[in-house]
Amino acid sequence: MVPLLTKSHRVIRIDLLGHGRSAKPAGPSYAIPDQARRAAVALDRLGVKRAIVAGHSSGGCSATALAEQRPDLVTALALINTGPSLDAFIAPQSAAIAPSQWPPTDEQIRRFASTGFSRAGYQIPRELLNEVHAMTYHTLTMTMGATRDYMEQQALPDRLMVLGKPLLAIFGEDDRRWRSSSAADYRAVPGATVELLPGLGHSPILEDPPRTAAPLLAFTAIHAAQAD
Repeated sequence: MVPLLTKSHRVIRIDLLGHGRSAKPAGPSYAIPDQARRAAVALDRLGVKRAIVAGHSSGGCSATALAEQRPDLVTALALINTGPSLDAFIAPQSAAIAPSQWPPTDEQIRRFASTGFSRAGYQIPRELLNEVHAMTYHTLTMTMGATRDYMEQQALPDRLMVLGKPLLAIFGEDDRRWRSSSAADYRAVPGATVELLPGLGHSPILEDPPRTAAPLLAFTAIHAAQAD
């Protein structure tokens, strides 16, 4: 989706600790507030003074925490298929990957990640398989647990209501991990915009980048003037 955004915006992608090309240590905290602080350090080092911050799934929690910690930095927020509370979570039907099965095979990852997409038979990109392979069992479980802990402490709409930041919530309507009807909970945030994308699941950024980029670009067109 990035090429669709870079035509009109400077785009900075951050691999949080434990993800992508970032380090995957066993010691440091993977708590959401700590991940947000690391993102803030990265943006500060890049000289970013104001930014529209977008996060997909658990990344939306880190984006919210960043706005809580650095309201001076975050101009607006876009959350993509980020469940508003644990009440919206859909328990998985299949068993999780056990420690004894790590590192997993491609087929195990496909089964584990299948609920991240709207339809059976979706070809999970090789890049995503490689991303999971690069993680350790510790970083996978710690990041999942950190999201749960953050949402147990307070639901996201309650956190966002007091921030006074423009909010866009995008949801694939056929999400199999979070009830898409729960996206309406974000309407409790004053001025929030909620966009449902029919026929798409938990990962619309992969399933249909242009349809996902469209509401995001419309949102940033309004609020980018206040960001770098």
